[in-house]
Amino acid sequence: MNDLPPDLPRLRTLETWLVYSLGRVRERIAEVERRQAEQQRGEQARPPAPDWVLELGLNRDALPVALHAGVCHMAGQRQRGVPREVALRALAEGVLACSHCRPDTELGILD
Repeated sequence: MNDLPPDLPRLRTLETWLVYSLGRVRERIAEVERRQAEQQRGEQARPPAPDWVLELGLNRDALPVALHAGVCHMAGQRQRGVPREVALRALAEGVLACSHCRPDTELGILD
């Protein structure tokens, strides 16, 4: 151990700095562990993705724009998850089926 200073005052200074640094590292570890635990709780509490999504228009009174499968990335920002019965009713009422994910085919309604 010839890389350490030979005198006691510098060794004590080094010890103080190492204790301080170790404390900062432990605080950071605890912070990261808390963040990971919170993220895991959030993922476990997240509701499942809906099977069907209605893409809504700009006006809240307007008819929905389109029906998508729940995992379709073509659905716009304004959307609402709906059960199968509502999806079938929407298609029957003239809501367009997304041409990308083809929810009408998945629902068993063939053109």
